[in-house]
Amino acid sequence: MAMPSDPTIRPGSGARLGAVWDGAGTNFALFSAHAEKVELCLFNDLGTREIARIPLAENTHQVWHGYLPDVRPGQLYGYRVHGPYAPEAGHRFNPHKLLLDPYARAHRGELKWHDALFGYKVGHKREDLSFDRRDSARMMPKCVVTPDAATWGEDVRPRTPWSRTVIYEAHVGGLTARAPHVDAPLRGTFEGLADPATIQYLKNLGVTAIELLPIHAFHDDRHLLEKGLVNWWGYNTIGFFAPATRYLVQPAALDEFRVMVRRLHDAGIEVILDVVYNHTAEGNHLGPTLSFRGIDNASYYLLGDDPRYCFDTTGTGNTLNLENSNVMQMVMDSLRYWVEDAHVDGFRFDLATSLARRRDDFDPQAPFLTAVHQDPVLSQVKLIAEPWDTGAGGYQVGNFPPGWAEWNDRYRDTVRSFWKGDPGKAPAVADCLLGSAQTFEHDGRRSWTSINFITAHDGFTLADLVSYNDKHNGANGEENNDGHSHNLSWNHGVEGPTDDPEISALRDRQRRNLMATLTLSQGTPMILMGDENGRSQDGNNNAYCQPGEMNWLDWDADDDMAEFLRGLLAVRRAKPILTAERFLHATDDNPEHRFVTWHRLAGGAMGTDEWQDGERRVMALAYHGRDDETLFLAMNASAEERDVHLPEGRWRRLICTRDGIASPEGFGDPVEGVALLGARALLLLEAMQ
Repeated sequence: MAMPSDPTIRPGSGARLGAVWDGAGTNFALFSAHAEKVELCLFNDLGTREIARIPLAENTHQVWHGYLPDVRPGQLYGYRVHGPYAPEAGHRFNPHKLLLDPYARAHRGELKWHDALFGYKVGHKREDLSFDRRDSARMMPKCVVTPDAATWGEDVRPRTPWSRTVIYEAHVGGLTARAPHVDAPLRGTFEGLADPATIQYLKNLGVTAIELLPIHAFHDDRHLLEKGLVNWWGYNTIGFFAPATRYLVQPAALDEFRVMVRRLHDAGIEVILDVVYNHTAEGNHLGPTLSFRGIDNASYYLLGDDPRYCFDTTGTGNTLNLENSNVMQMVMDSLRYWVEDAHVDGFRFDLATSLARRRDDFDPQAPFLTAVHQDPVLSQVKLIAEPWDTGAGGYQVGNFPPGWAEWNDRYRDTVRSFWKGDPGKAPAVADCLLGSAQTFEHDGRRSWTSINFITAHDGFTLADLVSYNDKHNGANGEENNDGHSHNLSWNHGVEGPTDDPEISALRDRQRRNLMATLTLSQGTPMILMGDENGRSQDGNNNAYCQPGEMNWLDWDADDDMAEFLRGLLAVRRAKPILTAERFLHATDDNPEHRFVTWHRLAGGAMGTDEWQDGERRVMALAYHGRDDETLFLAMNASAEERDVHLPEGRWRRLICTRDGIASPEGFGDPVEGVALLGARALLLLEAMQ
């Protein structure tokens, strides 16, 4: 793109941040409370040469702005911001560093690591006593001016009720990296996910929403690249409005994301984004100067008592400062952009406790939570909290306000432990089956509040959970010191792969037990990509930096689990009692007249004292719904077969993990009186009318 024919800049407006093209020219606006001068830098089409450097002379309410009549969509740009370099006061301005616009809708090019990206001289004993004057523009991606207009046609959001929602957690790259139905150039991109065969696969499974690991712009960490690794997961955001370029086929082709959303919506599948507003990719005080740090470090980041340092509740080196109204505005504008302009259906907030703090303490009435609650756009989409961070008092499961769903790691650990055969888990697993009411039933919250999961991107896959006692993270280059060791896993006799048919059969049955428990529990089930077909990470429980097959879905895998999962989700859809919004209890005390009764395997109701039996590894309960709908669930985590004395009447089997069958229509001969419950197996039956 040629240099604008009219280099004269007009005052423009600070009302709307970012680069806004109005059909005739482009308005640029950047917030910085402590800057002394802001320069807009325009680049040639390749981003290799700075063709103009134009001061934004207007400063209105801490927003620097100007209007260039001849700048069109496609123009590459960045900023240089002047001000004090005084780390002892929290200021780290350095105009030699090219900076990304926090509101940029697209980036062009990749970050090229070099010491010039740092505001201080790397290796100097005190970064506050050094100042690096090398220009970083050559190493930086560039921002792109984009048009606002988007054509959506008749896109209809699925608006799946929470009670009917089943989430599939996936990675854009890993989902189609080896998909045979996707053309090679499109694999691992939004276009690959948008392929009709990819979407049909998700639809056939029975999931209603896909939750995508971070797709906001991010880069690969320097220390990972030096080891031949990458930041695969993407929890390293550097642009809250721009999609990651690695998922695009054409640079800045925002419509590729919109096409993906539109096609998923046409199939009835919602799109939920995993978003990282708790920190940025700039790290701690020794990190690079890429955007926020150079624009206004003291405004964008929470700083410590000594302003040289960041106040870190995220474990990444910095925490975004939502106490600043302009930073809060950026986050809210970003969220609304992805809902209104990109039509996403909800968000999962990484380390959400950090967003709900008043510095040291979590507050369910924190400004961010209050702002979202009253927002007419954001309050209408699905909101999911990861309810913890690394700061003091960071674990807040159950304490987010009404309207929020929460990841429930207590569910994960309890169900893993029960099927592993650990003692004393009967009361806890009973609570898990009924939506973890002890944690979430308050303030009118519904059972869907609990996002139930057995596995997630962080930790073992389902196949590895039943195949490894210990983590095997050596490939990460950290001497197996990364990743947690509290996996509650069981290898069933052999660590890793085995040719022993008995061990393999038991592992398969345990996978079915875990997945069946997940889909039959009250709450919102979340399934990890690849758990349906035996995906393994070779025992790595922290595969965040692995770019290869370890993190890819194997489309050619021969595994019966996918068919079993389809049956489980069909049963869940077909039996209303399993998706009841109100928490079920052992008393008929709710307006829907739905309740449960707990049973002994030998018949009759469970007594209070029996719940205290630490060696109890069997559970049985009856679900009582409307119109005489009655289901009977029995779970046996022991190593012996058991007889189950059924309530009076004739019963049809719907799910049997021993035989690997799940069908909403039922299978086999009717059962009366006593049913055989296999060792380490689950059985669901339905009363016949």
